[in-house]
Formats: sequence, structure tokens, C-alpha cells
Amino acid sequence: MSKALRLPEKWFRRALWLVAVVFASFLIGLGGLVVGDLPRVESARTVEDFIAPGAAAPVKAQIRAADAAHDQAEAALENARLQHQAAQARYRSARETFDNWVATRSATARPDQDTELISRSRALDGLKQQENAARSTVERLQGASLQARQRLEAANRQWEGLREGAMEDWRKEMRAIELRVFLYRLALTLPLLLLAGWLFARQRKSTWWPFVWGFIFFALFAFFVELVPYLPDYGGYVRYIVGIVVTVLLGRAAILGLNRYLERQRQQESLPETQRREELGYDVALARQAKGVCPGCERAVDLKDGSIDFCPHCGIGLFDRCGQCGTRKSAFSRFCHACGAPAGKQLPGPPDTAPGTADAG
Repeated sequence: MSKALRLPEKWFRRALWLVAVVFASFLIGLGGLVVGDLPRVESARTVEDFIAPGAAAPVKAQIRAADAAHDQAEAALENARLQHQAAQARYRSARETFDNWVATRSATARPDQDTELISRSRALDGLKQQENAARSTVERLQGASLQARQRLEAANRQWEGLREGAMEDWRKEMRAIELRVFLYRLALTLPLLLLAGWLFARQRKSTWWPFVWGFIFFALFAFFVELVPYLPDYGGYVRYIVGIVVTVLLGRAAILGLNRYLERQRQQESLPETQRREELGYDVALARQAKGVCPGCERAVDLKDGSIDFCPHCGIGLFDRCGQCGTRKSAFSRFCHACGAPAGKQLPGPPDTAPGTADAG
């Protein structure tokens, strides 16, 4: 059909298609925000919401108490470890000093230093006792920390048991919420799709066709792109059932459309040629010829064969001769491409050189 359009008309149509695409993009953006915000109509639920309050409260109290006791034991253990490390450092330093002093005394062998040896030995023994006491404290607090951790783990296991018991009820509720949200989305997108179908059937060739097609693009995107990913998946049944239903509906529509088209074509082919030409639009006829098919029955015809003037399938005239100059031309042209004469103009008399005087109709 584009070959029959004027150049400005072609560019205007392209601009209008751009308008349709831009209009659809804004509608798709708005629709995406609406569809994305639909889950907010349902309150968020957690597994803890399905645990009996009478069972949850004591376990939570045990967890808090065990956690506090564990933190306290860990803090005391860390402090004891620091004290033990400090005691070890003091003992090692004193031991090195004592060993150096003993080595010096052995070299000098002075008996007057026996009293100091005894005093240094007692002081070193005192530091060792402090180190041992610090180690004992660390070991005791490690035991207390282990017991606190075990109590905490036991309380957490008890809490996990309560969560496992409530998990099935939570899953059921989440499936119900998922289904409700899907129905909200379906209630929003299905009317858009139905309206798009009505617009396609009745308004796609109207004056406002760019907005009609933009809305159709938006409705198709909203239904098949923004709705389908949210289909609830109960073992795949919903997806397959929806696919079967959509396939049957589309297939049925295609079959009925084909039957209506074939019946309409049979009725058209039974009409007189003059009436068939009147019902054929100029742009439609040129577009079909450009595709290499008969404008009347849409069957393939070799239009480049100069010997074919009529459709061998339906008999409609495809080529005739100009009434002014006798040039062979398309029977659907409004003017002769050789002399510019109107298609309906007849020769003034019997042609001398023209091969024929067929009407363009």
C-alpha cells in the first residue's frame, strides 16, 4: 500500500506510528507502576504470625534470657583471658629476670646473696600462682559460656520447631495472597485486553488510529508481559491450563476468521466484475498488485507476464489498454502512465495501431 501513498503522506504515517509507540510506552510505564504496587493491598505476613501467642511468648523469653546470659558469660570469659595473658606476661618477664640473676650469682658465688635468692624465688612462685589462678578462672568461665551457649541453642531449636509447625499455615496464606494479587492484576488487565480487542475490531482505521494502536500495544504488553510472570504456579497446572485456554481461544478466532474470509471471498467472486471493482479500494488494489497477487481473489498471479490480462482464478481484469494512446496499463490505475489520460476515456474511433480498446472499468 505504501507505493500508492504520496510522499508527505508516507512521512505523516510514519510520524503517527511513532506517536502510537510513544503513547504505548507511557501507558506501559504507568501500567507497570500500578501492577507493581498491587501487592501492597495485602498486608505482609511472616511465619511468626502463625505461631500461637501462648507458645511463642515463653520461648522468646527463654531465648532473650539465654542470649543475655551467653553475652554476659562471653564478656566475662574475654576479660578473664586478658587477665590470664597479663599474668603469663608478668611471669615470663620475672622468670627471665630471675634466670639472669641466678646466672650472675653462679658466676660470682657470693653467699651473702642466698637471702635474696630465696626472696626472688618466692616472688616468682607468687606470679606463677597468679597465672594458675587466672587460668583456672578462664577454664571455669569457658564452662559457663558453653552452658549458656547450649541453653541458647536449645531455646533456638525450640523456636525453630514452632516455626516449622507454623510453616505450612504460612505457605497456605502466602499462596492465597499470591492468588488474590493475581486476581487483582487480572481484573485490571483483562478489561484492558477486551477493550483493545474491541478497538482493534472497530476503531483501528478511524481518525484516531495512532492512539488506538498505542492502547492495543499497551494492553497486549500488560496482559502477556506484566501479568503472565505473576501466574501462580501450583505444580505448573495454572500455567499449562492458561496456555491451553489462550491457545484454544486464539485458534478458534483464527479458524472463524479464516472461514469468514473464505466465505466473503466466495461471495465477492460471484459478483459481477463491475461491482467487484467498485468495492475494491484503490490503495488496496495497488497494494495487492505490489505483492504479486490478484486484487480480486488474492491468489498468486504472474503480473510480469505480458500475455496475462485477466486473473485465471477469478476472471477479474488485471490489465487493459489506454483509451487515448492504447498503451497496456493496470486496469486499476486512474490515469495512463504513458499519456496521462483518465482511465475511463475511450478512443474516438476504431484504433489503427492500438491492440485493443478494453475499458478500465
